[in-house]
Amino acid sequence: MDREPILEVRHLSKTFGTNPVLKDINFEINQQDVISIIGPSGSGKSTLLRCINLLETPTAGSILYRGRDITELGKDVYSYRAKVGMVFQSFNLFDNLTVMENCTLGQTRVLHRDREEAEEYALQILSRVGMAPYCNARPRQLSGGQKQRVAIARAMALDPEVILFDEPTSALDPELVGEVLDVMRDLAGQGMTMAVVTHEMTFARQVSNRVVFMDDGIIMEEGSPEEVFTDPQNERTREFLGRYLGR
Repeated sequence: MDREPILEVRHLSKTFGTNPVLKDINFEINQQDVISIIGPSGSGKSTLLRCINLLETPTAGSILYRGRDITELGKDVYSYRAKVGMVFQSFNLFDNLTVMENCTLGQTRVLHRDREEAEEYALQILSRVGMAPYCNARPRQLSGGQKQRVAIARAMALDPEVILFDEPTSALDPELVGEVLDVMRDLAGQGMTMAVVTHEMTFARQVSNRVVFMDDGIIMEEGSPEEVFTDPQNERTREFLGRYLGR
């Protein structure tokens, strides 16, 4: 199996005004990694994903995709985002388009597939996430969990190498969380490379191969789920997990 890094984050910093949100972040995402990024609110987790996806411009440092610095991509950013997809907390579907249109738009515009091919592929992907029966529905007709499954299908339809998930279940009613986590578990089981900002500690513990704990814009601790959850080395990690796990 190829364990070469797909993405390498090197000395990444991000400042908003005078507020440093990320401070000298270093980590990498390898083929078939499932990385859970955990930590308190405001620790920089979502900003890290947004920098990797170029929704935010890093203040300093570099992000390498297959060895190439993505901050120098210019107009190539759309083809990069096809390869490094993102699923958002608030779904970010196009409300005026059907489920099918949401899943074909990127294919036709970015990958230049013809409409028939794009629809056929979208239907395959929607079937994988249990949303094929809703292909003619619009987002307003769907539950939060269904919208998030469509958002995952939309990202997958572009054949990404990595999908970034930014708190994908935090906007959902508790009873809908499971259906989205089940889809993500299936993706992980099929070898999809994923980085997930999450408060779902069971998912982080059971599905990830690496856990990154962030606090105050810094990676405080990183390791296997076993290492981080059962023997955390950092006092802040112990405090955080103690609150979440009721220690």
